[in-house]
Amino acid sequence: MNNEWYCTTPEQPWIRRDVPPASGNPGTLTVRAGNGQSWKGFGGCFNELGWMALAKLSPTDREAVLHGLFSSDPGCCGFSYCRMPIGASDYARSWYSHNEHEGDYAMAHFSIERDHKHLIPYIRAAQQYQPGLSLFASPWSPPTWMKSPPAYNYGTLVWTPENLTAYARYFVRFVQAYAEIGIDLNAVHVQNEPNSDQKFPSCVWTGAKMRDFIRDYLGPALDEAGLSTQIWIGTIERADVDAWAQLILSDDAARAAVSGVGYQWAGKGAVQRQRMAWPDVPMIQTENECGDGTNTWEYAHYIFDLIHHYVTNGVEAYVYWNMVLEAGGESTWGWKQNAMVSVDPLRGTYTLNPEYHVMRHFAAYVAPGDSVLGLEGRWAGNALAFRKRDGSIAWMLHNPFDDERTVSIDDGRGTRELRLDPRSFHTVITG
Repeated sequence: MNNEWYCTTPEQPWIRRDVPPASGNPGTLTVRAGNGQSWKGFGGCFNELGWMALAKLSPTDREAVLHGLFSSDPGCCGFSYCRMPIGASDYARSWYSHNEHEGDYAMAHFSIERDHKHLIPYIRAAQQYQPGLSLFASPWSPPTWMKSPPAYNYGTLVWTPENLTAYARYFVRFVQAYAEIGIDLNAVHVQNEPNSDQKFPSCVWTGAKMRDFIRDYLGPALDEAGLSTQIWIGTIERADVDAWAQLILSDDAARAAVSGVGYQWAGKGAVQRQRMAWPDVPMIQTENECGDGTNTWEYAHYIFDLIHHYVTNGVEAYVYWNMVLEAGGESTWGWKQNAMVSVDPLRGTYTLNPEYHVMRHFAAYVAPGDSVLGLEGRWAGNALAFRKRDGSIAWMLHNPFDDERTVSIDDGRGTRELRLDPRSFHTVITG
């Protein structure tokens, strides 16, 4: 039988332990049947500043980081479900879109030339380790000439049939342009954080406008182009399920065009209600909350809690935000954020941060097609479990407390008692 135990503590970032034999003691954490929740994958987002940070490393160290993030070798994250921006994100080198030729409604001047410098090399490097990488994309802002006011930040899409038809064509050309270079996009999400006016690339929508755009423009445009790329409602950063998912999905024609809903940040407050109302509509988490660039052990425990919240409320994928950044994690627009890996550009070295290990505890042992299991017991609020396709069970536990705790896990074949170090993370494979 397969029995493995991996542990991360503040003092030891990654160690393997022996799983004790079944003791026969009553289990305090037991598996119950799953709810049919099949897992799509873990991943992160490709951003320009991430590739620019990796470029500051030696080729050997750069490959070591990419191997750790994307390889399916034992102990590596094996990221398989990732996100990318359409045009500039807030972690782009500078603002850009794929067509700044005002009035080009036919998209004759559409181009992904900029992406060949930073984004496409980043994605291709990942694909060397993960050839089956699944990608979804979202814009942070339409081209400026399509907006009112015509600026990359703030503002709204100009709501005329001519402009909306052209913007749907913009999505189509993006999918096609990437397909032409051998990178297929599984899905597009209509707008990053559509309810947020930001100083970085952004655009404000309402749920009603997103519904109409999907139903009347984007869906028909993708169909007419013969593209199988899915449309997702997203990425939603608010807890008001009625204003977004409920409003859009309750329109039959829009529902027919939608494959799922993506949530991030305060959107975590909507996932439970959507799961109750629309159990047949897939959900994913689309952007890990980013911290402040200090990459603390305490925030890593918060990320474990976020993953726990999303998974137990029905999401089928979890996507980290910036996988790699220079130390301090400062964006072009002055926001400092965490990353899984920090690069020191002066020394040409890298550091695996606490959140790297949190994500590895999940992603290295849960693959697409595995299923989420329910748990019962006092430690259920600090643990998750997945049924792997070989029949074994992957358990993820954390001890957020300052003292050692003891937990018994019962997989139906026997009970094993685990001693969890203070402030630690664990992955246990049984069966």
